[in-house]
Amino acid sequence: MALSEDQTQKIVTILNSCIRNKFQTYKPETISMPFHTRLLGKDRLALYSFIQSLNTSFGVSIFEPIAAEVAKKNFSSVTLHQSAGDFISSEAQRVIQTILDNLTIASVDAHKINEINAIRSVCNVGDMKAVKVTKVDLKVVRNDGAIFLFDLKTVKPNAGGFKEFKRTLLEWVAITLANDPNATVNTLLAIPYNPYEPKPYARWTLRGMLDLPQELKVGIEFWDFLGGDGTYYQLLDIFEQVGIALRPEIDAYFRKFSP
Repeated sequence: MALSEDQTQKIVTILNSCIRNKFQTYKPETISMPFHTRLLGKDRLALYSFIQSLNTSFGVSIFEPIAAEVAKKNFSSVTLHQSAGDFISSEAQRVIQTILDNLTIASVDAHKINEINAIRSVCNVGDMKAVKVTKVDLKVVRNDGAIFLFDLKTVKPNAGGFKEFKRTLLEWVAITLANDPNATVNTLLAIPYNPYEPKPYARWTLRGMLDLPQELKVGIEFWDFLGGDGTYYQLLDIFEQVGIALRPEIDAYFRKFSP
């Protein structure tokens, strides 16, 4: 099995804690929806509102801590919400802007290895400027020292934000190389599951700005990268088992919204 029994139990604890904490802190929408309420029932509207509220916190409360737990067995270092660093060279900033300009007008295709090499060549050239960039959601370091920095996204990220997503990935590269010009660094977007299954993920929305094989992991690619083959399906089983165990508590909670 990809996940050990200890990892499985820790993931179960994360899920139980998240759902039970949500029950304690959740306050249903107070907006009056008289037609919806009479048609569907107060309990169903409360459940819908609860799911919407849970969705907004799923990434930080569930996916990120579970990703860290999954990765612990296969990586020498695993950290959440870490700063990529504090300084970037002025020449690296110039190179990043040139890369983005060229991708925007489609004069070149995204090629992450070439982009990293271009940034590496100037990572300590010019003035070193203090910067505050988006924190790394998940950082894992492989046993051979290779660094992987992940920005976890919702399953359907806003297409209009891809240029800034790309900028963040390139800035993480530049900041990491400013600290260690010889570092092997990989920066990627991660999407926890494919909302289009069984169809392939609609990657066309990302194509052009991203080097998809080098900068994007979706669903099974992400989880199996962190935990090994079979991790994704093992996680689905764990979620199902926790859901079955919590069902009496969930039903009891929403029963109080019934007429």
